[in-house]
Amino acid sequence: MTDPQVALSMLGVFIILVFLGFPIAFTLMALGIMFGYYAYFDADRMWRSFNRLAEDADWWTSTTGWIEGFFNNRIFDLFINQTYTVMSNEVLTAVPLFLFMGYIVERANIVDRLFGTLAIAARRMPGSMGVAALITCALFATATGIVGAVVTLMGLLALPQMLKARYNPSFASGIICAGGTLGILIPPSIMLIVYAAASGVSIVRLYAAAMFPGLVLVGLYLLYVIGRSILQPSVAPRPSEEDIPPVPGAKLAWMMVTSFFPLAVLILAVLGSILLGLATPTEAAAIGALGGLVLAAAYRSLTFQRLRESVYLTVRTTAMVCWLFVGSYTFSSVFSYLGGEHLISEFVAGMDLTPLQFLLLAQLIIFLLGWPLEWSEIIIIFVPIFLPLLNMFGVDPLFFGILVALNLQTSFLTPPMAMSAYYLKGIAPPEVRLTQIFAGVMPFLFMVFIAMAVVYIFPQTVYWLPQVFYGG
Repeated sequence: MTDPQVALSMLGVFIILVFLGFPIAFTLMALGIMFGYYAYFDADRMWRSFNRLAEDADWWTSTTGWIEGFFNNRIFDLFINQTYTVMSNEVLTAVPLFLFMGYIVERANIVDRLFGTLAIAARRMPGSMGVAALITCALFATATGIVGAVVTLMGLLALPQMLKARYNPSFASGIICAGGTLGILIPPSIMLIVYAAASGVSIVRLYAAAMFPGLVLVGLYLLYVIGRSILQPSVAPRPSEEDIPPVPGAKLAWMMVTSFFPLAVLILAVLGSILLGLATPTEAAAIGALGGLVLAAAYRSLTFQRLRESVYLTVRTTAMVCWLFVGSYTFSSVFSYLGGEHLISEFVAGMDLTPLQFLLLAQLIIFLLGWPLEWSEIIIIFVPIFLPLLNMFGVDPLFFGILVALNLQTSFLTPPMAMSAYYLKGIAPPEVRLTQIFAGVMPFLFMVFIAMAVVYIFPQTVYWLPQVFYGG
């Protein structure tokens, strides 16, 4: 086999092992080292010291000399260097800080107050509880960026209240599942940090670029919820006074001050400090983590147990991301060294695609990868395969990253592997069937595709804010 054929075999073995359920990070590292050992194998260099041993060298010296030569393969140097590169990556430093902010906010008992306040404030709107649930999901998802946590908590909090108010179970489930995924798109998104680290695109420009597409998607979701509530009132009946009792204006204003504004101010402080150049993303993430602690303390939810859980979950998730990067960097370096990247480039160039056709093909592949894989694995492992092809088709990596971020919303919403649906089913009342949840997310999936079309047709939705803040 030629080296490029070995590289393609390496990619094929990886895909097979992923579908068999092997841990992805360690599979990447193992395959990178195994195939890298073959790629960098040089017997003369590796056993040079062993070959210089005198013929009368004792058994121990000969054995240790041979073992030392066995491990004198450059793949081990590469693996160590890639590990150090990931550990010293300044962009990734923001990941644990944003994660910690999210886990602390999740445990601060903010969401129940926020949903209750927004439900009262929107009670006269069509689909008022759905609108309140969607806005709560958007704010909470933005603050945490953890899809499973948002869907689970909102499923425990909002779904029973909507079902009690006679909402259609499918409609209510779709709102929570779709709203819970918004945190991987709207800044301060951890997914965008990971994309920036993988692609070399400025994270502050990515954050600025993602603002309008994120708002477009939220707007489409709200438009669907309100529009369907008007056209089909039976799916979202107007709440009775028993469901949402009327509240005097002064009391409602105080409820907004104590529930909506603290979280909104925290998010705006973090985003504003980044976009206005007052702080780097890492510094802003530190501000956010401190702000999360202050909020938890203000709501009297900052206990040692909750703090310990937040730290543990932060460390576990950060370690997973870092090991994925180490494995991906090692795997992709060996894959490129064997000529796999060049082979893929030649194959795509031979297809004679237009830029639009290339974007559609790339997004279709990412859409299909979203069924078996998490967003982190897609960004770290497969998106770098597309990045060298962008120059060939004149596609801006910033624009491509926003399309990918929009597309990855679908990875949580597309049956049969819609993870947000499974998160919700795990805590939903028994009468809510999985098929109902799947049916509820499908209209929101269609809204994601519309948002992607809007971004492609009107690219200024991506470029306008970065140009305003940073020029160029």
